[in-house]
Amino acid sequence: MIQPSINILGIRIDEPVTTFTDLVVAAVCFYASYKIFSWKEKSNLFFYLKYYFLTMGLATTMGGLLGHGFFYLFSFYWKLPGWLMSMFSVMLIERASIEHVSPLISKNLAKIFKIINLSELCTFVVITYTTLNFFFVEMHTAYGLLFVVGSLQIFNIYETRDTASKYFLIAVSISAVAALIFMNQITISKWFNHFDFSHTIMALAAYFFYRAAKELRVKRRE
Repeated sequence: MIQPSINILGIRIDEPVTTFTDLVVAAVCFYASYKIFSWKEKSNLFFYLKYYFLTMGLATTMGGLLGHGFFYLFSFYWKLPGWLMSMFSVMLIERASIEHVSPLISKNLAKIFKIINLSELCTFVVITYTTLNFFFVEMHTAYGLLFVVGSLQIFNIYETRDTASKYFLIAVSISAVAALIFMNQITISKWFNHFDFSHTIMALAAYFFYRAAKELRVKRRE
C-alpha cells in the first residue's frame, strides 16, 4: 500500500510515517549510544555496544531520509549507505555477544568466532553491493541476531543465569517479530504500513538491547 506524500513549507516528503518511524528508531539508538559513551567503560564489550547503537542510528537515519522521505531526489544506489551501515551495525552486536561469552570459552574458539564474524560481514556486503537486493540485508540481520547473538546469549544464560542475556534474548525475539511483520507486509492502514509497524517494533528491540547494556554495566560495577 503506497503511503501518500505530504508537503511541509513547500518541501515534499514521501512516505512520511515511514520516514518518521525510521527516525524514532534512530533516536532510541542515538540516546543509547550517548549514554554508553558517557559511562566511559574501558572494555571491548562496551566499545562494540556503543558503536552498535551509533551505527544503527546512522543506518536508520539514512534509511529514513535517503531511502524513503527524500528518495525522489536520489538514485537507487543511495539506499546502499543505509543498508551497508546496518550490516556493519549487526556485525558489532555479534562481536559484543562474542565478547560477552568469551570468559566461558577458549581463546582459540573466541578467535574463530571473530574470524567468522568478519568473513560473514564481508560476504554479505559483497553480495548486497553486487545485487542491490535488500533481501541479503535481511538475511544478514537474521543470521546475526537469531543465530549468532541468540545462540550465544542462550549459552550464557545456561552457564551463568545472567540477566543481561535475558534482555538480549528479549531484544532478539522482538526483532524477529519486526522481521515477520516486514516480510509478511502486515499493514494496518496506508498511514501505518508494514514498514511503520516493523520500525516501531524495532525501536522497542533497540530499547531492550540498551537494557542489556545497562545490566552489563551493573554487573561490571558489582
